[in-house]
Amino acid sequence: MPDEGTAVNLTVPAVPDAVVRHAQTTGPLESPWIWAGFALLVVVAAAVAFRYRRRTTVRRWAVAAMVSCAFLGTVTAANSYVGYVRTPKDLALLLDRAGGPLAAVGRLIGTGDRNPGTRRVPVDAFTPIVEQFDLPDPANAVPSGRTYVLLPPGYHDPANRNRRYPVTYLVHGYPSVPEDWLGPGDAPGTLRMSYLHRAISPMIVVSVDLTAGQSGRENDGLDLPGGPRLGSYLANTVVSTIDRQYRTLADRGHRALGGMSGGAFAALNTGLQHLDRFSVLLLTLPYDALTNEKLLAGNRDLIVANTPRDYVRTMPFPYPVSTILTAGTGAPGDIATAHRIADALRARGQPVTVHLERGYNHTWHTARASLPYLLAFADRAFR
Repeated sequence: MPDEGTAVNLTVPAVPDAVVRHAQTTGPLESPWIWAGFALLVVVAAAVAFRYRRRTTVRRWAVAAMVSCAFLGTVTAANSYVGYVRTPKDLALLLDRAGGPLAAVGRLIGTGDRNPGTRRVPVDAFTPIVEQFDLPDPANAVPSGRTYVLLPPGYHDPANRNRRYPVTYLVHGYPSVPEDWLGPGDAPGTLRMSYLHRAISPMIVVSVDLTAGQSGRENDGLDLPGGPRLGSYLANTVVSTIDRQYRTLADRGHRALGGMSGGAFAALNTGLQHLDRFSVLLLTLPYDALTNEKLLAGNRDLIVANTPRDYVRTMPFPYPVSTILTAGTGAPGDIATAHRIADALRARGQPVTVHLERGYNHTWHTARASLPYLLAFADRAFR
């Protein structure tokens, strides 16, 4: 283990160009031409309303069309910026989660599968196998948790029955859901391309649910006073269950923990508090302080104990932890935070590197484009 105070610099792993291009490619529903088209329709509808202003029926229809197109233009412009819904399939799954009539619309658009993660059959020899199960944890006041497991190709082949794999855990942002690493995060697609171009060795990737049944609530992955205890749920219940149900290399040296935005904070805080569980941290769009101190009921001891910006400077490191931090060049705040975390870890003798994605902001575009580097970094650390 490196001595505390000895700066350790790592290089960003090389990733094949084809994998990078795939991760940076925008989906058809992210195209700016969509919202630009709606904007043009707003202008046309406004012109019609003005031209036929004395014809009440025509004017009303034109105004209704103008308002509808303005709304759709705003929504699609926001999606183009954030990169949340990439394809009709992503839209179908989003509507399906909404339930009610929207779920029926979602099934008409893309798929009738109301549980898209349950043993999804791979389309080729490089596509990961996606499985899903619910993992409640009453002891930690977690009522439910949709855990998505992306198994490497060939996992179920009899020839691999004795093979074990390292595990990378990914945490969604807030407000968000674990399906987001499969949709806007495109973990299945990035893994497929990474396997196809031999950028990484086979690994198990787990998308963890830290919503505690309330996807709209921001909780930073904390052990909250009175529950739920999400950090404990992740580090203990989820990890132990994955090790029990799948053929993992069940030691800290073969476990990575990562996340985006609020999920990056959860990964950083949980990972540092459970160094006996995780040896690698993969943080994109990172935070190093609580987004809302009221989550801990104003308890100063708990706040200090869950603010990495403060406690990293004095915490012991009985085990080393390798860390990669990524941010978009369009988000100066993320860049400053990434370097601040990196400097703090280096000062404690921990190996760390920072990778910047040019032209991106605090969005899923950055998380998706960064994922190949996160996976490659984890793979290198495992080996």
